[in-house]
Amino acid sequence: MKLKETYNKLLAKQSARAGLLLVLAAAITLEATGIVQYLFSRKGIREEATQRAESQLEATKLKIINIIDQAEAAVRNSVWLAQWALAVPDSLYAVSRRIVENNPVIVGSTIALVPGYDSRHPLFSPYCFQAPGEKAIKVSSLATEGYNYPEQEWFTKPLELKAGYWSEPYIDVGGGDILMTTYSVPLYDSNGRIAGVLTADISLDWLTDLVGNVQVYPNAYSMMISRSGQIMVCPAESLVMRRTAQQVIADMDDTSAFAGVNRSMLAGESGKAVVRYNKSTTHVFYAPVEKTGWSMSIMVPDSEIYGNIRKMGLVVKLLQLLGLLMLILILRSVIKNLLKYGELNERKERIESELHIASGIQMSMIPKIFPPFPERKDLDMSAAIVPAKEVGGDLYDFYIRDEKLFFCIGDVSGKGVPASLVMAVTRSLFRTVSAHESSPQRIISTMNDSMSEVNESNMFVTFFVGILDLTNGHLRYCNAGHNAPIILTDTKRPLPVEANLPLGVLNGFCFKDQETYMNYDDAIFLYTDGLTEAENTNHELFGEDRMKKVLSTRRPSDGQMSAMKEAVREFVGDAPQSDDLTMLFIHFLPEDETFKTDRHLILHNDIQQIPQLAEFVETIASEKKLDQATAMNLNLALEEAVTNVIMYAYPEGSDGLVDIEAIIRKDSLEFIISDNGVPFDPTAAPEADITLGAEERRIGGLGIFLVRNIMDSVSYARNDGKNILSMTKKI
Repeated sequence: MKLKETYNKLLAKQSARAGLLLVLAAAITLEATGIVQYLFSRKGIREEATQRAESQLEATKLKIINIIDQAEAAVRNSVWLAQWALAVPDSLYAVSRRIVENNPVIVGSTIALVPGYDSRHPLFSPYCFQAPGEKAIKVSSLATEGYNYPEQEWFTKPLELKAGYWSEPYIDVGGGDILMTTYSVPLYDSNGRIAGVLTADISLDWLTDLVGNVQVYPNAYSMMISRSGQIMVCPAESLVMRRTAQQVIADMDDTSAFAGVNRSMLAGESGKAVVRYNKSTTHVFYAPVEKTGWSMSIMVPDSEIYGNIRKMGLVVKLLQLLGLLMLILILRSVIKNLLKYGELNERKERIESELHIASGIQMSMIPKIFPPFPERKDLDMSAAIVPAKEVGGDLYDFYIRDEKLFFCIGDVSGKGVPASLVMAVTRSLFRTVSAHESSPQRIISTMNDSMSEVNESNMFVTFFVGILDLTNGHLRYCNAGHNAPIILTDTKRPLPVEANLPLGVLNGFCFKDQETYMNYDDAIFLYTDGLTEAENTNHELFGEDRMKKVLSTRRPSDGQMSAMKEAVREFVGDAPQSDDLTMLFIHFLPEDETFKTDRHLILHNDIQQIPQLAEFVETIASEKKLDQATAMNLNLALEEAVTNVIMYAYPEGSDGLVDIEAIIRKDSLEFIISDNGVPFDPTAAPEADITLGAEERRIGGLGIFLVRNIMDSVSYARNDGKNILSMTKKI
């Protein structure tokens, strides 16, 4: 036991250690899985963010280019008209007006002449524009003292480049008084001399709305700078057209990273970068706007891109912790169950050992050595018990007392240990009661009363008891709810039995005895319902027909057992055994093969029928070739015994029967006289004293005296309401 406890403790420690290693491995696996999943998710999200930002930049840039192209197209399409109007400078107003009227994206236009080109006008720049919120086109002149247009970028650059040029954004104080940018191209007169520039002004208000509303993420923001780094669009309006990107960068934490981004944007490059802004990581995506020299950027905080995945990661972490907790609880339960299993297994082994011992004890209580009486030639017996569990409730038993074979078979309701205990009690009661009883009815009645009084478990036993007189083949039996045995003579038939109640059901129940005779080579087969009710996999029963078919072949008793078990095994196949199976086979083989029981004479209780006895005895004496003196003595003994029955067994005036049966053997004759009259044992009468004179002797007793002196043995029994007198004469 201590070894078992030590083993269980060691098993618990090993299980706990294995459980901890498993939890650690699971934690590492879950963490690694989470990290890999996070990295791949982060990569995918980063690529998605880049694609979204670049798509927004490209879409916004295309919208800007579309407006730029409209303005450029309007100017190019008006160049010829402006060159034609140079000859009449006053008509240049109409050209500018026409450009503004026909192009909604253009808010103002001028044709600014090179100083001195027109001798009448040292400076000439007619300007037509549409003021914000007004439909009418206004006309003014940029040739004022406060606005020296020849020095403006929009004028000098196209003349210098001799090509179209987009100016830096500016506020046209002297013109439209709005934030704008100007596209201008040089004008040549018919002589090929530079005469001035033709311009188109576009407001940057739409640009602010367009760029400012770019929403890659809810908290992302965008900005645009000019080719000189001037901030054109920015969430902070105080910076627009007041500071350059370089000036703003100087006040930031990550100056070097922002400076690199600024240089790339001023160089007209596309790209992305990661910078520190407001103490947080920010992703910058930028791209140039062709033709204008502008550059647009989108700034997305790191939390915007990876915020959801971080939240998801937190949820995953919590789920992982919950999973680990559940794993720990499961392992804890497994270890506890493992310990319980160890204890249960130990208990199971102990129970199995005890059941094995119980099975051995149970089997030791019943005869199991065959042949059981090797010295006897008149009996060939075999039996078998196949319990459905380790121990069962079926039983059989037999023994010989006073040349009578006492045997029984029984089936306890239920299975397992309870049934085995009842089986043991039943077998013990049978041995105890039958040791001093020779009546099956009294044996069963006594057993039933004893078992009924203490039957708190409400279990019952179907039981059959038989007593076979080995000297004459007389079989007396009593049934208690058991299957009828099969009697094998020239035919196979169930032995007629009274059903009666099983043992242990009703105290005081009146059981009935029955009797028959067995001749030479007759046999009786007793069984429990586990034989006929054996099921195969299709739930078909073995049944009585299959049982009788096996019994139809004459075999020794052990051969009958083997054949029956093999037939059941083949029929059942792989189906589990559902009930205990018990069989007992008794083959009667008296040494005198001429043993017969077919000599009967039945008389009424009428003294006038006594002469029939003489004919009955004469027939038997002739068959046995007896001398006349012996025949006369047998007739005298029978006449005295039968007369005694006729005179005293039945009340006067009533009709009764007297049954005389002769059993003929090689070296003996047995006469059995039975009646249903009042109980009377003639062998109990006192011996007659023949030494006294006739007047001194008591009346009666002389007849039984004659019987005792003529016959070699005389016995009496009262069975099942009958007086049975047996008389044997050795030949």
